[in-house]
Amino acid sequence: MAVETNSESAKTMMGGAEQGHLKRVLGVPSLVLFGLVYMVPLTVFTTYGFVTQLTGGRLPAAYIVTLIAMVFTARSYGQMARAYPFAGSAYTYTQRSFGPGLGFLTGWALMLDYLFLPMINYLVIGLYLHAAFPDVPAWIFVLATIAIVTFLNIIGIVSVARANILILAIQIIFIVVFAAMSVGAVNSGTSVDLLAPFTGDGSTSGFGPLVAGAAVLCLSFLGFDSVSTLAEETRDPKRSLPKAIMITTIAAGLIFIFLAWLSQLVLPDNAAFTSVDAASLDVMVKAGGAFLSTFFIAAYVAGAMGSALTSQASVSRILFAMGRDGVLPRRVFGRISVRFSTPVLSILIVSVISLAAIWIDLSLLAEMISFGALIAFTAVNLSVIKHYFFDEKKRGGVNTLIYFVVPAIGVALTLWLWTSLSPRALTVGLIWLAIGFVYLLVLTRGFKRKTPMLDLKE
Repeated sequence: MAVETNSESAKTMMGGAEQGHLKRVLGVPSLVLFGLVYMVPLTVFTTYGFVTQLTGGRLPAAYIVTLIAMVFTARSYGQMARAYPFAGSAYTYTQRSFGPGLGFLTGWALMLDYLFLPMINYLVIGLYLHAAFPDVPAWIFVLATIAIVTFLNIIGIVSVARANILILAIQIIFIVVFAAMSVGAVNSGTSVDLLAPFTGDGSTSGFGPLVAGAAVLCLSFLGFDSVSTLAEETRDPKRSLPKAIMITTIAAGLIFIFLAWLSQLVLPDNAAFTSVDAASLDVMVKAGGAFLSTFFIAAYVAGAMGSALTSQASVSRILFAMGRDGVLPRRVFGRISVRFSTPVLSILIVSVISLAAIWIDLSLLAEMISFGALIAFTAVNLSVIKHYFFDEKKRGGVNTLIYFVVPAIGVALTLWLWTSLSPRALTVGLIWLAIGFVYLLVLTRGFKRKTPMLDLKE
């Protein structure tokens, strides 16, 4: 990978050795696996109780609305991955379409998403394992998980892909067991209306509550874009990335819809929830008793571990891309280990930041992830219009539909999702963007110097 270094040598030394490079070892199956593990198939149970009550027992219907919205943005990610098959995701796409300044601000916002996703997984793991083993403090589990995830990320992306197979397998086994026990529980009761999870329980009605629930469920789909961050480690990225991104989004959506539908058949009365936040445990007890509840906790923790593993891999490559072009300090972030072919320093920095999982507030983490992700989604949809419709002049007939109408719908849908963000999320997020803008002013000396650009030659 050639990098613009101005007066610096094209060869960067790390510990006396020549600069390493990312290896192209991933195909579509590995990319889809990476995306599914990142998204965590069992994440449907994270907001299960709240959205079930919000939508009046129409959780799977709300997931269908969310999936439709996400497909438009996923298509835009695929289009931009075909145009710029390089590490950096929304940062790279915005930078090449609108310039380095807006690219930097998009990447800065995106770091909220990627930096906090590993952190929120570490926090959830600590909470669940502490509940299972109350004599062990939650922070012990957090530290141990960070150490394991960091080690696997340092030794190479192939190790991450292999670990993903085991982690996803655990969740798939749980889903199969849960489905079998749920069918048994449903059949042992009175007659069941299979369409009830789509029509609702009558507690609320209308399209408004359904849309409100769909906005919350956007969080379940965060991660399909993570596939694009592995562009420089993918074989034939122009073909593989768009395909993997779309497969990941649709596959995850179908899994969410199926699990939501089955869960509401098992426990159709949302008034029976012991706790809205822990409603999924009520479903597990009804379907399979203590055994299924214990299995669920184990599978959910494994899924959170996988999400931490993949999200840390993604953010380290975002930092690498920004460091490689000099936006962040190149000597720290823009290096690849010759021995491991991974951005070791970036991985370690993410691990240090993730230590905040020991004391940070869970709700704030979730809100900040939404803020960063929605900025990135909007920027990528706009990048498709700018790059293809205006710059490449792909207009008229089908091209107008593909490169203008479809991404414009994606822009509208992502902007609509902003209505679900709290004032606190908007305030903290805008402060974060303001800090990034000030840093950009310092970097460019008041825009008197150009923001460094990635050299995308191989």
